Amino acid sequence: MNHHDLSTTEEMTGEAVGQYLRANPDFLEAWLMEQVDIETLERWMIRRTQRDKQKALENGTNGKIIRKTSLSRWKFCVHADKRKMLQELTTSLHTRPNKPHVLWELGHCISSAVNADGCNLYLMDPVTNTLTHYLETKDGREGGPGSWRCDVGVGQWACGWVASSRQVARFSLPMNDHRFPCGCPFAEEQDIKHALVMAVVQSDGELAAVLELYRRQGGGESFHEEDVEIVNSYLVWGGIALHYAELYHSMVKQRTLNDFILSVVKSIFQDMVSMDTLIMKIMNFAQKLVDADRASLFLVDSKNRQLYARIFDMGSEFDEDNPPQAFKEIRFAIGTGIAGIVAQNGEVQNIPDAYADPRFNRTVDQLTGYVTKSILCMPIFIRGNVIGVMQMVNKATGVFSKEDEESFAMFAVYCGLALHHAKLYDKIRRSEQKYKVALEMMSYHSSCGQDELAMLSKEEVPIVIPGVDNFFFSANSLEDMEKVRHAIYMFVDLFGLSRFDKDSLIRFTLTVKKNYRRVPYHNWTHGFSVANSMYSIIKKVPKNFKPLECLALFIGSLCHDLDHRGKNNKFMLETESPLAAIYTTSTLEHHHFNQTVTILQQDGHNIFSKLTSNEYKQVLGNIKHCILATDLALFFPNKAKLIKLIDDNEFDWENLEHRLLLQAIAMTACDLCASTKPWEVQVETVKVIFEEFYEQGDAERAAGKDPIPMMDRNKTDEQAQSQVGFLSGICIPCYELMARLLPETSMLLEGCKKNLEQWKEIDEEKKKADSKKKEEEGEETDTGIEEVNEEEEEEGEETLEDIDDECINDGEKGEGCGGGGT
Repeated sequence: MNHHDLSTTEEMTGEAVGQYLRANPDFLEAWLMEQVDIETLERWMIRRTQRDKQKALENGTNGKIIRKTSLSRWKFCVHADKRKMLQELTTSLHTRPNKPHVLWELGHCISSAVNADGCNLYLMDPVTNTLTHYLETKDGREGGPGSWRCDVGVGQWACGWVASSRQVARFSLPMNDHRFPCGCPFAEEQDIKHALVMAVVQSDGELAAVLELYRRQGGGESFHEEDVEIVNSYLVWGGIALHYAELYHSMVKQRTLNDFILSVVKSIFQDMVSMDTLIMKIMNFAQKLVDADRASLFLVDSKNRQLYARIFDMGSEFDEDNPPQAFKEIRFAIGTGIAGIVAQNGEVQNIPDAYADPRFNRTVDQLTGYVTKSILCMPIFIRGNVIGVMQMVNKATGVFSKEDEESFAMFAVYCGLALHHAKLYDKIRRSEQKYKVALEMMSYHSSCGQDELAMLSKEEVPIVIPGVDNFFFSANSLEDMEKVRHAIYMFVDLFGLSRFDKDSLIRFTLTVKKNYRRVPYHNWTHGFSVANSMYSIIKKVPKNFKPLECLALFIGSLCHDLDHRGKNNKFMLETESPLAAIYTTSTLEHHHFNQTVTILQQDGHNIFSKLTSNEYKQVLGNIKHCILATDLALFFPNKAKLIKLIDDNEFDWENLEHRLLLQAIAMTACDLCASTKPWEVQVETVKVIFEEFYEQGDAERAAGKDPIPMMDRNKTDEQAQSQVGFLSGICIPCYELMARLLPETSMLLEGCKKNLEQWKEIDEEKKKADSKKKEEEGEETDTGIEEVNEEEEEEGEETLEDIDDECINDGEKGEGCGGGGT
């Protein structure tokens, strides 16, 4: 039978027509499309929807319609549900107008509209060209395994293929599609049977995300073209929502940026904050601006072609009310690492994977133990020149975006202005402190007297002074002028007078003597003793150091404690001394060197005037190295480096850096030379050392602070214990290291060991006396109390050992514990 026969048959029944239409669905569709008007179709669709809902209620499925058959359902059948979902999405957009959350809510609205069992959202990262699985917890926070990531266009996953092609993917599992053979990433754990994957595109044409809708096994039919149309309808509104979220986000960032700019301007022109404070403010804000985990600000040292920072690697645990307690300067050459390259070419670098970039310098990570992943590095300009580099490390979510670059570029302009003014203010502040120091020095010091100069000028330099080159030579019995004569003799004996003027040498030595203050220990006697010890070493090993190095070692030793105030670096920092404001690290040692340069610049005092320009620069630089090496805080890293070179059999006498390390250790050895002298000299020296310590302790107590036991004159009975810790923890390792490279100096080690044994005996006698006293006091008590006393005695011994460790630790901080400590 054909359709013509059907139309002409008079006895055709309804059942027969129904059978025919069921057997020929194409005929039914064609006839309806041609013969029935749209209004009738829409009326039929409404009636069908109402009937299906009624059946669903009667069957106990709460009115849920299992199958959607056309786009008309979107228009007529779900108008109430659609309105409710859009209202909820609008409310969510108002409360949390950020792109990921808007996409998350939009995905769930679409999932409900097409009756999917669930959805997966993959956010697009345009910097790395990757998709990241995004999840939110019930309370709206990000959570779950949101770390799944895939590259766009690789062709393994459906979401990656859709992101690359911008086409729709509809399929059922299991499947065998060569375009995306892996299908869905979470197919097994979510029991996915049917999937619909579509791209979410912003109003500017950029891909924002990929939405993956799914139905589980036994959860319904596969997705149809009508579902695609419904999703597209939602995405039209979603694009508007995303555009609104972008505008709102930009507005908030701009408002925040404007508030910060006002804060910076107030800091510059009202508060006039210090450079360190301003740097912390800049880093703190920049870190929040781009949601980074760490922030670093490197300033440009144009003179040395270097980048440097004292406040770096600043994390969220630091803020303006809780600044870092200690600063450690880090320096590296311009052109080295990402920051160095940005400083060199002035271009922004946005790096999603730092360790995959060959330009990345891992030195900072190795020093700090931090692992760098993503980097946003931008130059800071002033007058067209790069004055600094701001580096943001490890974005909290994903990697740094183009939006982060744009926001930070504007911020960097004001950073340059702020840093420029802060530098000017810092220069003014430092100049004021230098002026205070200069006034203080002028009130105390003066050049050598003419009568002393005339007297010494008439005298001939002795041909020989017996015993002066002996390691155990003591200057305690010499008058101050005798020490001057001995110092001149040692200089002439080492270097002669062919390239040095005798009168300049006399003036220089006399003025050096005058510039040592009359403090108990760090006085002219100590300066002379250190120079004498260095003289003895050079005499014993005349070929190990080069002539100009010997010259720097001797003059550096003679001048290494010029204008010492009898207080250590820690005291200078805590009392906010003007010196501490000028020199933030190795405070006193920098001052000793600058005082040396000041003496050399006075008329008739430049003992290096006959050297060539290059020789003068080399000697002066080496003197600075030698004097700074007397900061005991530097001894420990220098020792570690030198020991490694020796243990690895890599020490090379022709290597400048290796010789500089040995020079630094030699300066420490000479500075601590009192620990190697005969016992009688050692005891007398320790007395004056502790007197100087006690004076500092008195000053600290007067300022309302409790001094450490070593500097507390109420605890003099702990001197022996302190010396045991100091000699065994610092002096012995120093002289052992010297003896390994310079065996001729082993006598220093032997002398130190002998003194250590003496101090140990004294310490043991004190412990026995204390123990005996406890026993005598315990005779009047019962046995149980005696046992308690024995326990206390054992605890006391442990405490003494702990104090020994504390003494060593203090030495590591550069405080010293006696026995010639700085």
